[in-house]
Amino acid sequence: MFLTIIIPLFDEETTITEVIRSLEEVNFPEIVTKREVIIVDDCSRDKSAAVVESFIREMPDYQLLRHTKNQGKGAAIHTAIAASKGDTFVIQDADMELDPRDLPVLINTMVKLKIDFVNGSRFLPGIVRPLHAYNRYFGNKVFSALTSLMINVHITDMACCYKLFTRKLLEQIVLKEKRFGFEAEIIIKAIRIKRNNVAEVPVQYFPRNAAQGKKIKWYDGFRVVKTIIKYGIFHAN
Repeated sequence: MFLTIIIPLFDEETTITEVIRSLEEVNFPEIVTKREVIIVDDCSRDKSAAVVESFIREMPDYQLLRHTKNQGKGAAIHTAIAASKGDTFVIQDADMELDPRDLPVLINTMVKLKIDFVNGSRFLPGIVRPLHAYNRYFGNKVFSALTSLMINVHITDMACCYKLFTRKLLEQIVLKEKRFGFEAEIIIKAIRIKRNNVAEVPVQYFPRNAAQGKKIKWYDGFRVVKTIIKYGIFHAN
């Protein structure tokens, strides 16, 4: 497996180096024979890009790409995929809400089940996590329930960043969403291809609030719902 780790980056100068250090400490399964990390700075307003550029200078398997205009998380993922060489992809947020030590579990699940998509879930049984804002928890449960209804598959955490998928899957779908709707789009399109080709695994979660740099806003919820309806009801390509 040639694993491409994609990190969308926007105004995370205080956490991005911790994310990179955590990735370097992960014991990836032996099936991961090659790895690259592509960080896409989505026109950060702080020093995120400069911090990354300095930090990865001696790390040849890392590369930093930059947007000259803020386009959104989905757009950053599109940019990374276009520049990638791997046959398998995983999304890693730059804020340390998710623990990179969970990545081997996603990979081992993909290999064991011989599937093309593994979704992380912060809400499956067995996970101990700090309490966080109820409105975000409730919103995500609504998004996940709506997505599940559209595709007739029970998804517990549609909005989780951790999504592991193969290039083989990407060759069968066209990703279009440039902002937070990316998560709903890729799950719906993946399951439309083959229902039993997707699995969920529990992952640790360390939530932040707005004061700590949480990016998603209340109006992003409407965008997510619009995306779910667009690809769920109207089967948009």
